[in-house]
Amino acid sequence: MERKPEQKPADTIAAIATAPGRGGVGIVRISGASLTRFALELTGRQPKPRHAGFVRFRGADGVEIDEGLLLYFPAPNSFTGEDVIELQGHGGPVVMRMLLARCIELGARMAQPGEFSRRAFLNGRMDLAQAEAVADLIEASTEAAARSAVRSLSGSFSERINTLRDEIIDLRMLVEATLDFPEEEIDFLVAAKAFERLAKVRDQLERIRQGARQGALLREGLHLVLVGAPNVGKSSLLNALTGEQRAIVTEIAGTTRDALRETIQIGGIPLHVVDTAGLRESDDPVERIGMERTWAEVARADVILRLVDARTGEIDEDRIIDAALPDSVVRLRVVNKIDLIGTPADRIETEAGVEIHLSARRGDGVELLREEILRIAGWYADDDDVVLARERHLNALARASTHLDRATEWLDAMDSFELFAEELRLAQEALGEITGVFTPDDLLGVIFSRFCIGK
Repeated sequence: MERKPEQKPADTIAAIATAPGRGGVGIVRISGASLTRFALELTGRQPKPRHAGFVRFRGADGVEIDEGLLLYFPAPNSFTGEDVIELQGHGGPVVMRMLLARCIELGARMAQPGEFSRRAFLNGRMDLAQAEAVADLIEASTEAAARSAVRSLSGSFSERINTLRDEIIDLRMLVEATLDFPEEEIDFLVAAKAFERLAKVRDQLERIRQGARQGALLREGLHLVLVGAPNVGKSSLLNALTGEQRAIVTEIAGTTRDALRETIQIGGIPLHVVDTAGLRESDDPVERIGMERTWAEVARADVILRLVDARTGEIDEDRIIDAALPDSVVRLRVVNKIDLIGTPADRIETEAGVEIHLSARRGDGVELLREEILRIAGWYADDDDVVLARERHLNALARASTHLDRATEWLDAMDSFELFAEELRLAQEALGEITGVFTPDDLLGVIFSRFCIGK
């Protein structure tokens, strides 16, 4: 039986809904039951539903706090499903705090992070995946991520999950209807095309998982660390990737002493690129600290861009570095400074893997490197399938896939249809966690606590 977390009687909450700092407009948002009294106390007027009215906001003593617009959205047709009022005034922090304090005087309390979105979920205004998309849209660092978040907010992701759940439920009903007639089970399931329907469900789930993995890239990006001996061109490559002179470049080995981080975009994916100190034996205490930080960055890397000087090729110093790098991290060899030996930019496949030959100083081959990074990430630009997935979504999809695999094994064996039906039920519940159908209250607390106040 499907369930949502229990809804408790809601008190009135208020928060500043605009970002901290000064701006032309600031908004205080209020949500609760029967808020016309709030509007009357604040402005001396009864609000008109869904009309923006110019008003003067007043304190308890009648003194004017500010002037601006008041918008009133009666329940249930509001963001939270409760009465909602927005006070739009001048965006100074002092004015906003005064308006918020006045709301507290009138009986509201400060909203917790994500509490407006949580109420919208509990009141059925959106499901859990849509509520999370609100935060994802605010935090989007690329245009592709923002587009994906908007699609999830509109219900595209939830619709795909719900369609898949409905198909699993239909299969469950089909199987459970035959359990009392074991002599007819197999013939009935064959006639009902249970095998084909289960295969279709698995294919649909795998497509959703692929889109979710793409979305995880959009959310988190890749952590790329430039590693190599001193003066191999790491800082020049960082500058070439960013398109700006972000790192100091000199002919003196050991110029970079500390990790320099920059976030760029390639194909809509955020890449967190770290230029590090060159690795070599050194008695210089500052340089040794820099190398320690290099190894700390390597431990966090998703991809290591392993730079080698084209003039010397791999030398003993490079082999020592390679032996110390973790095998668990993807490694891409970049042969830099080809302009100094007169060879062209190229992508070369070797027994050890792919090599990109380039000149960071001149920019030759940098586009080849960008394309190879996208290939390593497994990125494809099919916007319609991309879902800005969170870790819990990926986990739920993985569990649903596992249960469907087991269900397939039971069905193929033509044995124990009770266990076949049970695996279908578990797959259905795993998918239900994504939209919040089976989500426990304690998990809701964790999810919404990560939202900003006012959302």
